[in-house]
Order: sequence, then C-alpha cells, then structure tokens
Amino acid sequence: MGEGRRGTGGTEASYLWLWMMASRVKTWTRLLGVGVGVAGAGVLALSYINEDDRHTKRQFSRVAAAEKLNYRPTKPLPTRSQQLQSLSSVKYDVLVIGGGATGAGCALDSVSRGLKTALVEMDDFSSGTSSRSTKLIHGGVRYLQKAIMGLDIEQYKMVKEALHERANLLDIAPHLSYPLPIMLPVYKWWQLPYYWAGIKMYDLVAGSKCIKSSYAITKERALELFPMLKKDKLVGAIVYYDGQHNDSRMNLSIALTATRLGATVANHVKVVSLLKETDENGKERVCGAHVRDELTGKEMKVHAKCIINATGPFTDSIRKMDNQITKDICAPSMGVHITLPDYYSPEQMGLLDPNTSDGRVIFFLPWEGRTIAGTTDTPCPVTHSPSPTEDDIQFILQEVKNYLSPDVEVRRGDVLSAWAGIRPLVQDPNKTDTQSIARNHIVHVSEGGLVTVAGGKWTTYRSMAADTLDAAIEACGLDTVHATTQTDGLLLEGAHSWTPTMFIRLVQDFGLESEVAKHLAHTYGDRAFSVAKLASLTGLRWPIVGRRLHSGFPYIDAEVRYACREYAATAVDVIARRLRLAFLNAQAAEEALPTIVSIMAEELKWSESEKRRQLDAAVKYLQQEMGQNVNRASREKIPINLTKSEISEYVKRFNYLDTDKKGYISLNDLRASLKARDQDVPGETLHEILKEIDLNRNGQVEFDEYLQMMAAIKAGSISHSRFAQLAEMAEENQRTKVTVDRSGGGL
Repeated sequence: MGEGRRGTGGTEASYLWLWMMASRVKTWTRLLGVGVGVAGAGVLALSYINEDDRHTKRQFSRVAAAEKLNYRPTKPLPTRSQQLQSLSSVKYDVLVIGGGATGAGCALDSVSRGLKTALVEMDDFSSGTSSRSTKLIHGGVRYLQKAIMGLDIEQYKMVKEALHERANLLDIAPHLSYPLPIMLPVYKWWQLPYYWAGIKMYDLVAGSKCIKSSYAITKERALELFPMLKKDKLVGAIVYYDGQHNDSRMNLSIALTATRLGATVANHVKVVSLLKETDENGKERVCGAHVRDELTGKEMKVHAKCIINATGPFTDSIRKMDNQITKDICAPSMGVHITLPDYYSPEQMGLLDPNTSDGRVIFFLPWEGRTIAGTTDTPCPVTHSPSPTEDDIQFILQEVKNYLSPDVEVRRGDVLSAWAGIRPLVQDPNKTDTQSIARNHIVHVSEGGLVTVAGGKWTTYRSMAADTLDAAIEACGLDTVHATTQTDGLLLEGAHSWTPTMFIRLVQDFGLESEVAKHLAHTYGDRAFSVAKLASLTGLRWPIVGRRLHSGFPYIDAEVRYACREYAATAVDVIARRLRLAFLNAQAAEEALPTIVSIMAEELKWSESEKRRQLDAAVKYLQQEMGQNVNRASREKIPINLTKSEISEYVKRFNYLDTDKKGYISLNDLRASLKARDQDVPGETLHEILKEIDLNRNGQVEFDEYLQMMAAIKAGSISHSRFAQLAEMAEENQRTKVTVDRSGGGL
C-alpha cells in the first residue's frame, strides 16, 4: 500500500490485511463452525499504531504556532452593522461564501495565517446542513468497513484523517464536545468476533488519537448499561467511543473565533453575483462579489483577491455564477433525524444499528437531555427548506422498535421534532446510489480563479479548510504571515479557561440553578459569565437570577440577549441555532416564542409589526422544517377506532366543557372550566392548548376534532394532550359537584 498520509502506511497495511481476514469470519463459521477464536486473536494482539518521527515533529511545530494565537481576547465582538461597514470599505485577501462548518473553518484558517479575511452567509451561521447533523464527531465506522472490503485507499485515508480531527475537536472545544460510548448489540454468535475485529481496527487506525479502547461485554452487562435494549436472542455487545457535540454552537464558535482574530463575518448577507476583472494576461478572473443584506435589502460590493465557495449543497449555484456551463459536482442527499423523549436511551450511552432493513446505518443517541435517532439517506433536490417526510420518520421508528424491548412502546406521538438536512456529497460517476458515495472532499480552482471546496464531513471541516487555503494561496498568489495552517490545536471561543467544574462558580457567584449553570458552562465555556451577567432577577428566594424560557428546558432569558450580541437577527436564529429548542421539542419552541420575540424586540428595537412578522416566520419554520406539519398530518390520518362506550364517555366530557351546547368549545369555555377549579391560566397558554387540537384552525374545537385526537392518543400517534386532560378534569369536577350536592354538603 506504500507509506500512508500520516506516515504509518506499512504497519497499517498489515492491519488492513488482518481485518480483511477477520471479516471473513462470518463465512468461515457458517461452513466450518470453528476458527472464530483464532481469527479474533490476530486482531487482539494489535493495540496501537505508532506515529513516525516526521509526523510528530510536524504536529509539534503546528501546535507551537497555534499556541501563539491561543490568547483569550477580551474586547467585545464588533456589531453586525460594523461588520457590514467593513465589508463595503475594505479590500480583502480572501472572501469566503458560506457560513457553515467548512466556510467558517476556511475563514478561521485564512485569518490565522495573517490574511485579511471576510465571510458572508445568506442565512444564519450553521442554518443549513451544519446544524442538522447526527451530532457526532467521528471517523466513520461504516466508511472504514467499506474501505477495507473495497480496498478503497481514499476512503481509508479519509477515516484516518477524520479520527485525527476528532481528537483535535475534543481538545480545542472541550466545553462543546465530549467522548460518547456507543453500543453495538450483537444477536448472533458469529457476529461477536466479526464486529469486535472491525471496531478494534477502528481503534488501531486512530492510533494515539484513540479516545478510549473499545471492549466486548456480556448480555447481562449490556442490559445493565442499556436497560431498554431487546434481550431476546441477545448474546453480547461491543462498546466503542466517538465524540459528540452541539453542532450549531460549534459552528458559531468557529466563526466567532475567526472574528476575534480579525475576520469580518456577516450572516443574512446573500451573494447576488460575482465580480470579475481582466488580469494582465487578458484573462477574466473573479475579484469579489455583489451582495445583499437580506434584513434591510441594502446592496454592496465586496472586493477580494480570492473567492472561496464553501456553500455545501449550493456549491453548484455559486460555480455557475462564475461559469454558466460548468458541470455539477454535488450529489445532494437528504438525511432525516427525529427527537424522542429522554427515556428512550440511557443518559451516557448511544446505540448503533449497523445493518438496517435496507442496509443503512441508524444511530440512536442521547443528546441535550433528549434522544435523537437517524439518519436516512435519500437522493433529493437542493432546497433552502428541507422537510422531513412521514415515510422517513416511520422508517426510523421501525428500526428503533427492532432494537428496543417490547416493554418500551415506540409511539409516533413521542416524536418531539423531526428535521431534514442535505448532505453535499461529491458525485462519483462510477457509482449510482448515494450510500456508496464517500464523504471525501475535493478542492477545485476554476479558470476564473474561483476556489471551491465540496464534499467532506462535519468532523473534517478543519483539514478541508487547510487544504482549501493551501490551494487558494497558490492559485491566487496570496502573501501570508504563516505559510501553513495554524488551526491544529487552536482553541475555539469559550475554551480558553473552561473547566469541568466551572458551573459551580456560576451557581455560587450569580445564584443560578445548578442545571442552568451546567448548561451555560457547556454551551458558552468561559463566556458563560458574560451570559449570566445579563440574567434577570426571578423574584424568588432561589434561584436568584435566570428566568427560564420554558419550564422543561434550562434555557434562560439572558441567552436571548447574548444571542443578539452574537449576530442572531431573527427569532429562528435563536430557537434553532442559539438555543436548539426547535430541534429538541418543536411544541416547546413555539410555546417559548412570544417571550423570545419580546426580548429580541427590546435588544434589536423591533416594531410591533416586526414582532408579528418574526413570530409568524418562526411558527412557519417549526411547521415546515421541524416536523409540526408532518406530525399533524399523521394524526389526521388515524382512523377513529373507538368503541361505543369510549365515544359515549367522550361525548359526556365534551359536553361538560361545552356548557352552552354550541357544538364547539371556545377559549372562554376552557377559561370557565379552569376557573371552576380555582385555576388561573394565562391566555397565551389557553391559546396553545386550543391549537393542539384545532385541526382546521378556526379558533374553536368541534366534536369530530376531539374524537380524532382521542383516537390518535389511543393509537399512540399522540403521547399526551393538555386538552384531553382538561376534558377529563371537567368531568371529574362535575362528578364531585353532583356527589357533594346529593350528600347535602355536610360532613
């Protein structure tokens, strides 16, 4: 195989051969029934890959250079208006188009080399694919398997590179990223050595960058660690380690770090066209971009010596601005994820389904206090607003059901949010299905000098950016302070003085709830103190400060104010990328919206009409992109399979609320029912309760809508309903009243 990219190719070639032999265990055991132990023993002896001296020296010099940049800036971030002013008045060395992980990574790599750098993003930082990932920082177990089985050296190099980048991300953003054990349950004896050998190979390729060594466990231990697991025919499990992170916050931290080092970054700024000029050789080259501020409509020209196209799924649209007849290089593929309640998985253990019913891979992971499951992999058109489909949601639920105990009822109504992301995979003309397309990235320089980076994966954003800047510097003749990348080991925003126990200081110094303090520390790192200073008094004895935006989540009012200082400009920016509430529970996000919009209006000086527009846009986002519409459609399709006695009971409950016998239940009916129980509920909450069941959205609940909801609850398409609880309470209240009247009210 020759020497590998990291200088360990000869040794790894031997390991690759051994795993190929181990991968035949399935066939051998079926035919011979023996030899499993021998095949596994060969891999067991391999436990470490030594990096060669040249790579060690190269890494040492890069880390030493990064340490010079690793000071903690204390100046406040420039405002968005200041950033826009710079865009129109400064001539840059590099203009990056795209504010996802790769684009932000390119901006950081560029500015850290001493280049005058700008970045524009048509929506918000991480608004596209980079906020809709599986939340893993990983090398790719699946890709390693394909690399070995297909003797694909490029995929193997990509996995090795990703494993290095995984370790780097865990180092440069320890507050945002952490190791996560992932269980691979085994239900056939022959699979134990097969999967064990493969996962050990994953450890070996990581070498010194291995997070923790993988291990095999018994059936009993597997059920102890993952009690929800299906135990029928379970023979054991393999546990290995990858990284996990808050993807959109990580993306924003990269962009903010670039800004701290002097880069100009601006979200909600769209490239309308590319600027061109003729060089001394009579050749037309790109020299900037004509951009538009999407918030104000103001247009301007941004001049730069080099333009980098890092727009993910929209790569080809920018390339066609440079050359109308250029061929497409991206093969977009849509992946859907769903969010489920926390009781679907242990707090500190994920699960991998390595072979779903259609050959794909499904992850089942704890994240931010909930459980996420996904992903699917389907070719799709490029769109700004990808939406999950019912088929994809049902596919994921069925795969989850296959691995969980029959005691755990997997219900459609437990889907709290569902989202779709478009992967910008690089098309290989020799392959047709997107599942076999590697995440390898390409860097291409057009005849007009446009530098395009495409493909790759979240984990490798930094190395992708380094390769891109190397190509840009050469193609555009840029003069740098540092010729090579400085970002390996460069700490990101919030990491400089963060410690795992920092949250205790937040509790003691500010009087925050412990849960809130932990959330702030792990989201903002050492910037959490700046957030806490903005927190409002609660009026309670404890906690002293930090008003929650929603009772079920640790997000507080101060975060909304701080988000505006970190360039959040719309309500969607906050609920989706700054707080992650939309991804965790779409209904909770909608309930928190009025408070969030009110706080943003104070910070950004919104008028009443702008507040309404922001609220409407955010609700539309939740409906279309976070699964509310597909959840509602799913509920409406449920047949009303209720018994006569059930219908009779529901008629009584409906009539107890509809005291005037109008044939529908209004907001006033709900208010009167609660008042009868001496309960005072805010009008906004009553509106939310009504909206849960008001299918035709006419502001009232008809009897058929009530029956439809009760049928959906019975079928599991709805996990619970506040309206149903109110109806039941109204019936109980009426029964209590009748009992007291008949007894004369005495003792």
